[in-house]
Amino acid sequence: MSVQNSEKTLSRKQRLQEKQRRQLAVVDTVDKAEAKVRKAELELAVAVTEAVQVFGDEHAASEGLDMPAEAIRRFLGMAQDEAARADDASEASGEA
Repeated sequence: MSVQNSEKTLSRKQRLQEKQRRQLAVVDTVDKAEAKVRKAELELAVAVTEAVQVFGDEHAASEGLDMPAEAIRRFLGMAQDEAARADDASEASGEA
């Protein structure tokens, strides 16, 4: 009996370890995908900022890009936040 219990326990333990391994792998994949999305959003924010400059204002950029004005403002805010973070980082490192 003890051999069967040992094998059964080992099997349960192995199943749990495999489940945990898969969960950690999925979390890692999601983390990487979120990082890619954040990077793409920041690139889009920079492009939208440039579009606003080229089109002249938010309204014209909204029409020219066929993008809602709220989205334009959101991306402009993201670009401003990122620029502020970059400024803070350069000041903190003494590059100011």
